[in-house]
Amino acid sequence: MPTVAELVRERANRFGPIPFDEFVELALYAPEVGFYESGGAAGGDARGGDFLTSPSIGPLFGAVLARALDSWWETLGRPDSFVVIEAAASSGDLCRAVLAASPACLPALRYLLVERSERLRALQPAHLPVEPAAHVLGPVAPSDEEDDEGARVLPGGGPRVASLPDLPAGPLVGVVIANELLDNIPFALLERGGPDAGWLEVRVTADLAETTVPASPALAARAELLAPTASPGARIPIQARAADWLRIALRTLSRGRVVVVDYAVDATADLASRPVGEWVRTYRSGARGGSPLDRPGEQDITCEVCIDQLSAVAAPAENRSQAQFLAAHGLDDLVAAARAQWEHGAATGSLESLKAKSRVSEAGALTDPTGLGAFRVLEWTVPQSE
Repeated sequence: MPTVAELVRERANRFGPIPFDEFVELALYAPEVGFYESGGAAGGDARGGDFLTSPSIGPLFGAVLARALDSWWETLGRPDSFVVIEAAASSGDLCRAVLAASPACLPALRYLLVERSERLRALQPAHLPVEPAAHVLGPVAPSDEEDDEGARVLPGGGPRVASLPDLPAGPLVGVVIANELLDNIPFALLERGGPDAGWLEVRVTADLAETTVPASPALAARAELLAPTASPGARIPIQARAADWLRIALRTLSRGRVVVVDYAVDATADLASRPVGEWVRTYRSGARGGSPLDRPGEQDITCEVCIDQLSAVAAPAENRSQAQFLAAHGLDDLVAAARAQWEHGAATGSLESLKAKSRVSEAGALTDPTGLGAFRVLEWTVPQSE
């Protein structure tokens, strides 16, 4: 099996230096040898992972998301079925935490784990009751039954869980959530040339070095629109694939919302004023890696998400920090309960007390203004299709 470096060399020798987004695609997702296909994963070095995400820290993020799902389900009129599509679901940590929190929407819940990595999808059934997607998305029979208090019993028999390599065909009623997906979607890299050079496209040569070529008219026009005052030598990403993902996600729903959680910047022009190494980052074995061109396939490659490029598809209805999002959906109540349990059981050192202590620590990490707490949570609402 050829390595990522060998795949890059073969393509560059045949077609010339390859676009940066094509390089990132190979480095992250080439079958068997790309980073995510050969063992790369979230979790931090202590857990054998390469980087931390909110779900990999512990179950608290999922517990708060479960509350958010209940709120959104109520807003939609408590539909049965209520489809939650988690894009970039990895091995299923977030889904497990949501189910463990037992949200009120559980009987109606149809949870779709969307993960393009075949290796990561293969890990999901070990911890989740994964069924064929055709069963999970099949028709739901009506029910007139009532429980002991006279409330209507939901007929859905949920939760039901399925796994897919791509976003499903819609239209569906529910939520699409993408936690730290868009920063991993391949992007073009452009550089402002000198006074007579215009915009240049960064490409990768057969020997894994950078070179630049004149950008196509379409790329150059897009770059000029996004960063008209960029200085010579400044670089920006063109995140057309991330915008395409958002467009597809919005079309997947007839009613509901798309929720994106990621590290992001309001305007592409802001990146032009910063060194590229600040906003194109690599991670390996729980720490920052080297240049994106170093040891391709052995490190994650990420890029800050440009909100203005997503807004060209549709402006988000909500744009707030992760800390603000978690507070709005009950984080403080969960932490207060955990702290009381921890203090009550501290003398005994019980397992439940230790779990409560861990939950308090998780909250600090999830809301850290210099880390995960500064991530942006963007929400797009989708009305009923006519």
